[in-house]
Amino acid sequence: MQSKACKALIKQGYQFFSNKSSAALKPCMWNKRALQGGEMCYKHQFYGISSHRCVQMTPTLKCNQRCLFCWRSMEYEIEEEEECSVDTIIERMLPLQKKSLAGYNYILESSTATKELWSEALNPDMIAISLSGEPTLYSRLPELIDRLNSAGKTTFLVSNGTKPEMLSLCHPYQTYISVDAPDRETYLKICRPDEDFWDEILSSTRLLKERRSAIRTTVVKGINDIDPAGYAAIYQDSGADFIEVKGYMFVGHSRQRLLQENMPEHSYVRDFALEISKYCDYKIIDENPVSRVVLMERQ
Repeated sequence: MQSKACKALIKQGYQFFSNKSSAALKPCMWNKRALQGGEMCYKHQFYGISSHRCVQMTPTLKCNQRCLFCWRSMEYEIEEEEECSVDTIIERMLPLQKKSLAGYNYILESSTATKELWSEALNPDMIAISLSGEPTLYSRLPELIDRLNSAGKTTFLVSNGTKPEMLSLCHPYQTYISVDAPDRETYLKICRPDEDFWDEILSSTRLLKERRSAIRTTVVKGINDIDPAGYAAIYQDSGADFIEVKGYMFVGHSRQRLLQENMPEHSYVRDFALEISKYCDYKIIDENPVSRVVLMERQ
């Protein structure tokens, strides 16, 4: 698998689990920053996740939506020859994570990581299935999550909610569903799905009351920052433990589809979340201005 898209992603730091699949991992900015003794991402503040011990991965880069705000390239899609096996993902995860972080090894003069942080980073306890693509399009996702859970890992699954039947079979530590519109019309406009999945997304949100869960809404100024009562109704019906209202970031390939003016300031995101809170039982309990995100919990 050496397409132009694949080579571009490898150059960006993606590590592929096999030559014929698009299963991949890539340490995020916060992982590397925390490894060097810097600050951690908002998930540490909200949920106690240690960023330097987190693996960011996906079992597939396939996706059935083309969201305007997505940072990934949609112009150069990677075509899978076959799905990656669960065994391969499990066996190669730690070696690939170590390879990705090799430049931060504490023994290197250029590294600011300590021996303790380096050792912890090579023993990750958190697997975020959230890198890119839609993980529920991977047919063996329930098995993968069960295997990771059995190995003592904390698993976060981030999904667009278009496959509720697959989500119902998955049992991660925390399930994230993206809800980026208050209604069908806005959903079709901003998420540009392969087909209309609006009803499926609503079905997925109703699964959340049965598990530890969160809904994430990415606010794109001037596009989906409307109808706070509509969002509130979806949140209320879901019964999710947490709601994350997060500002769109003007990064990656999204810059070819949106303008910098579409990226809201943190104060704008917070004010929008406050408007939503007027129509439901979810209230703001925390916030992280750097990541332009607020956390809401049912009161």
